[in-house]
Amino acid sequence: MNPPDPVLERRRVREVTGVFHSRERVDSAANDLLLAGFDRGDIDILGSLTEIPKRLGPVYVAPEELAHVNRAPRQPFLDRDDLTVLNIVVASLVAAPCGLATAFWMLQSGRTEAAAAIAGVLVGLFGAALAFLITARVSRGDESLSSIATHRGLVLWVRVRSPEQEDKAQEILLRHGAKAVSVHEIELEKQPDDLPLGSVRPDPWLGDERLGQP
Repeated sequence: MNPPDPVLERRRVREVTGVFHSRERVDSAANDLLLAGFDRGDIDILGSLTEIPKRLGPVYVAPEELAHVNRAPRQPFLDRDDLTVLNIVVASLVAAPCGLATAFWMLQSGRTEAAAAIAGVLVGLFGAALAFLITARVSRGDESLSSIATHRGLVLWVRVRSPEQEDKAQEILLRHGAKAVSVHEIELEKQPDDLPLGSVRPDPWLGDERLGQP
């Protein structure tokens, strides 16, 4: 049996919560929150369903109740445009240094500039493709969130720091069709899977260890 995931951080916060049955409504509500001045880092949505029994045991928890469970799996809000930008940025960050390093090594080895340039381009393309494979797993997670929203209900949390923010967040969530909108105080536990890309396994040959874990 694998040991339980370590708790990286505990903190008590006040939140407005709501349950959506459409991923499109979640995206529009979250984007309206951002336009209203809420910080992106204060908006979370429900993470993978497979994490729920691992954390809470083999019992069904309705999304309206899950919104108030501190061990419920969460992940930062990313809409489809964010995922596209993430793919481009990650691919660029991987491809450029790989291609340049390869070209430099080829030149240092006495190869011609043309050969070094071709090798650099090929290695850069390979690095970009690998980066896309990794970030595509995030995109597949986005598709699963659409299924969760349709068949179960997708929880959205937004942290608030004043009565004015509470009222504004509730108004936005209700306007976009959220159900069971409420305000609570809760002690959050942040685990590795709650981090962006925390559940990605970059290489199937490396086993089941997540990024950043030995």
